[in-house]
Amino acid sequence: MKLLFIRHGCTAGNLEKRYIGRTDEPLCQEGIRRLHEIQYPRCEVLISSPMQRCIETAKLIYPGQSAIVCNDFRECDFGDFEGRNYLELSGDAAYQAWIDSGGNMPFPNGESPAAFRKRSCTAFLGMIAAYGQAESIAMVVHGGTIMSVMERFAEPPQDYYAWMTENGHGWCGTYIQNKILEPERI
Repeated sequence: MKLLFIRHGCTAGNLEKRYIGRTDEPLCQEGIRRLHEIQYPRCEVLISSPMQRCIETAKLIYPGQSAIVCNDFRECDFGDFEGRNYLELSGDAAYQAWIDSGGNMPFPNGESPAAFRKRSCTAFLGMIAAYGQAESIAMVVHGGTIMSVMERFAEPPQDYYAWMTENGHGWCGTYIQNKILEPERI
């Protein structure tokens, strides 16, 4: 089966490098424009995060195709860091502690990175179980969701941050026996 992971188009918060997790922000005009510049592979099954930015992206790049919404594909809850960027957070002791942890400690009043990764991977396996008979599946999700799934299932393996993906781009690979083989950038 061919698997496509596509990060949603750009939002105003993305342009300002803000932590946008639970905020249900729409695409900005720049994000919409950029999506129209990319040719996306076709898919038989289309799956999306429930967040507005993902649903809008799915509709723009796969017009006329209905997306199956997977609630557990939503982005990480960044807690107290939500809506802020690294400049606004500099000098914040909680933010510095999170940075010093290598990004591994839970976000204050938010989700832990470990719980988020587990949620993303469990949702991925659920979607594969439900729609794995398809020849191709496109998943329009968030950067963190893509990084979580690719870190666990991609061959050859790479660490979480190696799978960082720009808005509107993603990865395409072949799924066989719980592995995503030789993914290529979209």
